[in-house]
Amino acid sequence: MSYRDSLPQLENGLFFTDGGLETTLIFHRGLDLPAFAAFDLLKDDDGTDELRRYWEPYLEIAAERGAGFILESPTWRASPGWAEDTGYSPEEIAEMNRRAIALMEEIRGASGVSPIVVSGCIGPQGDGYDPEVQLSADEAQAYHSVQIETFAGTAADMVTAITMTYVEEAIGVVRAAQAAGLPVAISFTVETDGKLPSGQPLGEAIEQTDAETGAYAAYFMVNCAHPTHFESVVAEGGAWTQRIQGLRANASTMSHAELDEAEELDDGDPEDLGRRHAELQAALPRVNVLGGCCGTDHRHVAAIAGAWPA
Repeated sequence: MSYRDSLPQLENGLFFTDGGLETTLIFHRGLDLPAFAAFDLLKDDDGTDELRRYWEPYLEIAAERGAGFILESPTWRASPGWAEDTGYSPEEIAEMNRRAIALMEEIRGASGVSPIVVSGCIGPQGDGYDPEVQLSADEAQAYHSVQIETFAGTAADMVTAITMTYVEEAIGVVRAAQAAGLPVAISFTVETDGKLPSGQPLGEAIEQTDAETGAYAAYFMVNCAHPTHFESVVAEGGAWTQRIQGLRANASTMSHAELDEAEELDDGDPEDLGRRHAELQAALPRVNVLGGCCGTDHRHVAAIAGAWPA
């Protein structure tokens, strides 16, 4: 089944996705992920089984709500620039991307949830909190084309760029996806002031991405930030808020810098996180894709599902 030509989440039904994959695997399951790279688990059967088990409670949440699901592949770090840090060659990373989508296909086929959209997850070329080097849009397109073209040769329905920290990289991702013929969603992260780590306001980043790509992106998301970091920004309104369709918030209210220094997981308050999501619906009426990011697990997504209006 392919949804490339007609993404079901664009029809406004409710969809869930997972929480903080990497933080769950590291802090709750005690696994070692080189450079935060969950795709490393695909190297053997035991690791692949860990990933299968990881998605089970999230799919149960979707089933209980009668909702759809976005299966994001564990490939946030599976781009060529991370080859040295993860101990893989670029060719091996490409194979891991293919294995990841094959696993998503398997999970989709075995689940009773419908519809399930398989998304090839793309991470930033640099650090997800504070990139040392910012690519131009052309450089970002060339860089991300490698992973996106690999996804285009699989059963991936779309690609989603998670934790984009500056607008030029987002523009490059969108252009690369368009060239490969894949739908794309862009998820920006923000600091505690509601601005991207680059300092650009969230609304301006969305507007610039659309302006420089012919509004090709299927929709935008916000991730890796607590609702308290962006609720006042979206409350101000503007046409750009209508382009935000997904939220993957952090469990913690800490800043990126504080999280980077933290030695223990801050899993926040799942019930409070759920209530804050429900309060965001008035400012973000188009949101229908809900999940979590750093520090969240199935408890947080369940609380969000319970608080989100039917």
